Amino acid sequence: MFLDYETLRVIWWLLLGVLLIGFAVMDGFDLGVGTLLPFVAKTDSERRVLINTIGPVWEGNQVWFVLGGGAIFAAWPPLYATAFSGFYLAMFLVLVALILRPVGFKFRSKLADPRWRAAWDWALFFGGFVPALIFGVALGNVLQGVPFRFDELQLPIYEGGFLDLLNPFALLTGMVSVTMLVVHGATFLMVKTEGAVAERARNTAQWFAALLVLLFALAGLWLTMRIDGFAILAGGDPSGPSNPFNKVVAQQPEAWLANYETLPWSLAAPLLGFLGAVLVIVLAWLRRAFSAFLASSLAVIGIVATPGLAMFPFLLPSSTDPVSSLTVWDASSSHLTLFIMLLATGLFMPIVVAYTAWVYRVLRGKVTVEQVEQNDATSY
Repeated sequence: MFLDYETLRVIWWLLLGVLLIGFAVMDGFDLGVGTLLPFVAKTDSERRVLINTIGPVWEGNQVWFVLGGGAIFAAWPPLYATAFSGFYLAMFLVLVALILRPVGFKFRSKLADPRWRAAWDWALFFGGFVPALIFGVALGNVLQGVPFRFDELQLPIYEGGFLDLLNPFALLTGMVSVTMLVVHGATFLMVKTEGAVAERARNTAQWFAALLVLLFALAGLWLTMRIDGFAILAGGDPSGPSNPFNKVVAQQPEAWLANYETLPWSLAAPLLGFLGAVLVIVLAWLRRAFSAFLASSLAVIGIVATPGLAMFPFLLPSSTDPVSSLTVWDASSSHLTLFIMLLATGLFMPIVVAYTAWVYRVLRGKVTVEQVEQNDATSY
């Protein structure tokens, strides 16, 4: 093969990052709109407008979530087994919340009873807020190290509980995630709506973008000053077999800053996060809706990429037994598997991007109250 094992592992680490960022950008505004539904829209017609801005596209956007999970399963089997079993209850809540979204879209308009519709509005809020919060909480726990270890047969043993996930730093990163996606959803509504709804969305984007700058900075300072990162002291052969025991790992102060010191270009990620959020404030004030949405997308890309670059080559550090930590070098599938998957990805990824671009071109334009009322039978 013309690609060695180390190169394939790095490529798949990059592809995993692309898929996670794709999910955050493409499905993130869906979650943000759901979170804003009971607050930005004041009347039933306005809430139907919000729902119809994302109703035709949310299912296609969620392909990125499925692809991300599939990539973890196929390219990083130990990571999939350990993370999905350790975070089982948290992932169950995410799935329940995501299931409520299509059910809410379909059933909300079946009855005109205000109480019926209000109940489904809060269900859609739950379906947006909970995944945004839990994904951020999970990341906060990963940065601190997850309490798991491998036994002599390399079977993962998780030693934490669900309530342990809800520690102060993880809740902070959870609020960064929620705030980020609220901003993204608000800028999307600026693009897709008009009148009072668009104005409320504009104000929301400005205030929450300012809050995002504050929370992102606070999380960075907390991570730098209060949380020990992980470092490989010996072993960890980039071309070696996938065996987590073939290395020596220790927790060290400011270890998560090492990549930013050795690779200064990686500082572009946090800077992009801050710059995108500040641009949202300015562009929303100028009423440049589409530009504000692009700025929000840049903020999402920068914020999601920041911990990924800081942690490399770690994928899932272990606070219980640092040697059991999973890295890019010891948690991957075989050389042949990664190569075959790369060929398949090269074939199908352009198709996903192409049909996504086509769908958004067809569905361009604003959603108005008049459109929803005139197409009452076919609108959500």
